[in-house]
Amino acid sequence: MSLPLITLYDVPATIPQPWAPNIWRVRFILNYKRLRHRTVWVEFSDVEATLRTIRAPPTSTRSDGREVYSLPVIIDSLRPTSSPIILSNVNTIAEYLEVTYPARPIFPEGSRAMQSLFVHYIQETFARPLLPILVPLTHQILPERSQAHFRGVSAAAQPVQLTGQQREQAWRAVKEQFDFLAVILDKNSGSDGNGIVAMGHDVTYADFALCSVLIWIERISPHDGWARVRQWNNERWVRLWELCRNYMDVY
Repeated sequence: MSLPLITLYDVPATIPQPWAPNIWRVRFILNYKRLRHRTVWVEFSDVEATLRTIRAPPTSTRSDGREVYSLPVIIDSLRPTSSPIILSNVNTIAEYLEVTYPARPIFPEGSRAMQSLFVHYIQETFARPLLPILVPLTHQILPERSQAHFRGVSAAAQPVQLTGQQREQAWRAVKEQFDFLAVILDKNSGSDGNGIVAMGHDVTYADFALCSVLIWIERISPHDGWARVRQWNNERWVRLWELCRNYMDVY
C-alpha cells in the first residue's frame, strides 16, 4: 500500500525544471514543512477537465457566471480523514497548510497581515512589468499541445515578442521595482536583521512568493533576465535564492 501524501498539480514544460511562480509558492511550503508530496503534471488544455474530475473547487467565477479552473491545486491525503482534502488558489492552500501542519511555521506569530500585503504587492505590482517579457518566452517552452491550446483560444492569447528596444524599456521598468523593494528590505539591515528576508531573520511565505518570481526569471530567461537580475542591488537576489535553495526539491 502506498504511503499517504500530498499531491501537487503542476504544468509541464520542455525545460527540465518547473517554472510557474504560483505553484512554486506551494512547493516551497511543502518542502519547508517537510511534508511528503508528489507532483502530477497536467497540460494546460487538460487543466479544467482534470480538476473537474477530481472535484477541485474552481479558482474563481467570471462575471458571466462561468467557473474558472487553474493551478495550483493540492490533494491532501496525509490527514487521517474519511476523504482527502482538495484545495485550489495559492493563498488558500498556503493558509490551509499552515493551520493543518503548524510545525516550521511560514507565518510567524503576528505576521499574517503584513505578509499578506507583501505577497499581494509581489503578485500585483512587483511582477507586473515582467509579464510582457516572460509571458512570450514562457509560451515558447510549453509543450506543443499546450501552445496549440492557446492558439485555439483566440489570437489575443498568443503573446507577442518584444523588439530589442521594447525589451530594454521593459527591463528598465522591472529594475525600478527591484530597486524599490531593495530599499524597503534594507530597513531590516543592522543588528536585528540581515536585510535579505522580508521578516528580518528566517525565511517565510513572503520570501517564497518573491523567490518564486526569481525562479520564473531564471528558468525562462537564464542568459538574459537572470544574468541581469543576479547583479542588481549588490547581488541581493542571488543571496535570497541561496537561502531558499534547500526548499527547491521537485518530487
